[in-house]
Amino acid sequence: MRTPRLAGLGIATMATAALALAGCDSTTPSGSASAPPSAPGTATASASVGAADPAAVEALTQATSQLGTTSFTMTATSGSGFKLTGAVDPAQGVGEADLKATGPNAELSIKTLLAGQDLYLQVPGFTKAGTWTHVDVARLPEGANVGLRPGQLDPVNTSKLLSSATDVRSTGANAYAGTLDLTKAVGLAGVSQVTIDESGAQAQTVPFTATTDDQGRLSELTIEIPAVNGQAAQPLKVVYGDYGAPVSVTKPAASEVTEAPDSLYNSLGS
Repeated sequence: MRTPRLAGLGIATMATAALALAGCDSTTPSGSASAPPSAPGTATASASVGAADPAAVEALTQATSQLGTTSFTMTATSGSGFKLTGAVDPAQGVGEADLKATGPNAELSIKTLLAGQDLYLQVPGFTKAGTWTHVDVARLPEGANVGLRPGQLDPVNTSKLLSSATDVRSTGANAYAGTLDLTKAVGLAGVSQVTIDESGAQAQTVPFTATTDDQGRLSELTIEIPAVNGQAAQPLKVVYGDYGAPVSVTKPAASEVTEAPDSLYNSLGS
């Protein structure tokens, strides 16, 4: 049996590949983008690149920096077939994430659990039902993103993703917009090299909008991922909340854990 290739992946990339293989289609016409839901006061980001507003840049920098210092929950969605939920506590080094992707002919469910330096996965084809696969983080190929790992507890890695932002500006109270250069964000937020290559020049000016709560913490991020390879564009929307809420993670019992086989690490390679 051929080992499945999960090359270059972020969790969202795994879902995209699985749904493509499943023959997933969309009600959105191919090559056209559906408009993302907008938070009150949020303007649609322009694809043109202009001078950034220093105050807006600082506000978003401060908002995303809190994702590395306090606990939070997040939900990421793209269309009707992709949903990723997570709860993490960076200070304690613990977290869990759950991805569900569905298509007409297949369903994918991947779970990630992080407790300190120990990373556990439940991956179809590698993990038996009711057990966990323990991953040696040092063996993960460069660029492989399985959601959570020591030092990276935001499944979408929003802070690093927004570091590629340009043209950042305020669009209203606690609302911001700008563009992202995805060529500088490969491996982040499920952005594969394939997506970047097939997007061409569009990849350098991908519109996004963001909002913060009344305490200046990131509450919502929407990224207009370009349509590629004949697939309909599906904006990626990420909602953050429950800042400071306790996150409890319990390591699986030894009897429920097996070490990841070489084939898993190979499947995450290029």
